[in-house]
Amino acid sequence: MITCFIRYEIDPFKKEEFAAYSRNWGEAIPRCGADLIGYFGPHEGSATTAYGVYNIDSLAAYEAYRARLAADPLGKENYAFARRERFILKEDRIFLKNVSSPAGRE
Repeated sequence: MITCFIRYEIDPFKKEEFAAYSRNWGEAIPRCGADLIGYFGPHEGSATTAYGVYNIDSLAAYEAYRARLAADPLGKENYAFARRERFILKEDRIFLKNVSSPAGRE
């Protein structure tokens, strides 16, 4: 299992648009095969930093998931919404593997 962390730089005047985008992914991402942990928007501190986080089995599973997401009607609509409204200024993606266990779990 790997975890994808997406760091977004968003327009601080379009936080509501990013929130709508995030809610759409809340429906589409699980349907297309990833385990969505959540999308996180600005609250205190930076008004421009946001994150999306989900688990996926492997990089090969990620490639298949991305193809399903691009073909999904809500996925297509959400990508078009982001392009049209231009609330995402920058997007960086990294894949990490959990190398610790929560306390009490062995």
